[in-house]
Amino acid sequence: MMKKRIPAGRNHQHGVFLLEALIAVLIFAMGILGIVALGATAIAAQNDAQYRTEAANYASEIVGRMWVAVDRTNDTTFTNSLAAFSHQPTGDPATCAFSGTASADAGVTDWVGRVTTISATNKGLPGATDAGGVTNRQQIVVNTAPTGLHQVSVTICWQTPKDAVARRHTYVAFIN
Repeated sequence: MMKKRIPAGRNHQHGVFLLEALIAVLIFAMGILGIVALGATAIAAQNDAQYRTEAANYASEIVGRMWVAVDRTNDTTFTNSLAAFSHQPTGDPATCAFSGTASADAGVTDWVGRVTTISATNKGLPGATDAGGVTNRQQIVVNTAPTGLHQVSVTICWQTPKDAVARRHTYVAFIN
């Protein structure tokens, strides 16, 4: 049996083009996978931004309601009507575990209901209630002390299924 003789000066590169093509396909596939991962990260960031915007809107809304609804007849009625907006004023904002008396004000109870309810007509915030369904992740602290300058602090907490801990937004305003 005779071997085929290759003339001198020719390179022995059989299959190199196939190897280069496979490497090019691998690099292209890695790029496509990177783009897909980038898209997923962008969607998660957009969802987080949307929830933060909703929380800011809800906090601003309740402070606006307070600003309009407070009775400014005299200092005593002003202080008392402002204090009526207080909602679960005790607890730790860092852990979003609030306690204390819930506000009986209809505007506050309506607001809490809209923050915690997600439906076709209401955006709400995911996880705005604790695991037992209790709506204790919203807090309105009203400082009616003479040195408190009628400071109102609204804290809203929510937690998506992917979050390990609750997220929170705190809005501080002074109502005069």
